[in-house]
Amino acid sequence: MDKLDKILEQNNIEMETPKKKKRILLKLGSNTLTKETDHISRGKIEDIGRQIAELKDEYEFVIISSGAVAVAKQFVNLERSGENIDVKQALASIGQPHLMRIFQESFRELGLLIGQCLLSPNDFSNEDSRQNIVNTVNVLVENDYIPIINENDTSSTDAIKFGDNDNLAAQTAALLDVDLFIIATNTHGVYKKGSIEAKTPETIRKVNDLEELKKEVMSETKSTHGTGGMSSKVSAAAITQKAKIETWIVNGLDDNFILNAINDKVHFTKIHH
Repeated sequence: MDKLDKILEQNNIEMETPKKKKRILLKLGSNTLTKETDHISRGKIEDIGRQIAELKDEYEFVIISSGAVAVAKQFVNLERSGENIDVKQALASIGQPHLMRIFQESFRELGLLIGQCLLSPNDFSNEDSRQNIVNTVNVLVENDYIPIINENDTSSTDAIKFGDNDNLAAQTAALLDVDLFIIATNTHGVYKKGSIEAKTPETIRKVNDLEELKKEVMSETKSTHGTGGMSSKVSAAAITQKAKIETWIVNGLDDNFILNAINDKVHFTKIHH
């Protein structure tokens, strides 16, 4: 028994073991970050930062963010336009530093630090790459940096074709073995098909059977800025469910959507593992 232990014993003081924080992987789609407009919303990014700051004693966050292409469109009008992959890759290259600057400025005012990680689906097929991802994220989080992960659009044609980062986010959640996977979208979770047809959307609150959930997901038009719809989110949930990670699909357009979901103050879809 060393001197410190003796002092603690004499004063009947017990040293508390630091409580392990739960890790949340938060996936932010373009429509959430733009609030369904043509511009990235600083107000929305600040809203997300405020919630993370409020929750940081209990939770640690890893963010998967779309939005690089959307933010680029605010600044440039490329000579070549359209839906071609190379144009989207060029836009992503222009928009990515702007997006990170907005995150950095907004989060810094709240006392939050960020680090950028660029990933593509190919990174998940190599064991060394997989381990490097885990190691890098762990070092960042342990030093109070919030990793902001984006698809590596510039070099990977596969990444930019993925469903608005949903698949990439789910693979990352599984790799990092997070405690909770939150997908922020523009609806209050998955709605019952019949309720949509009746124009009275009703959220499916809890789900175990994803095959049943898929039957409720109607064929939809892709979102304004993103490339994914609800079907890609359900497919992502299948990845995390297999990894025994709970998935929440929440309305990221609402203020305080993370806090409200955690406190069960809003309707959202909870997919159990």
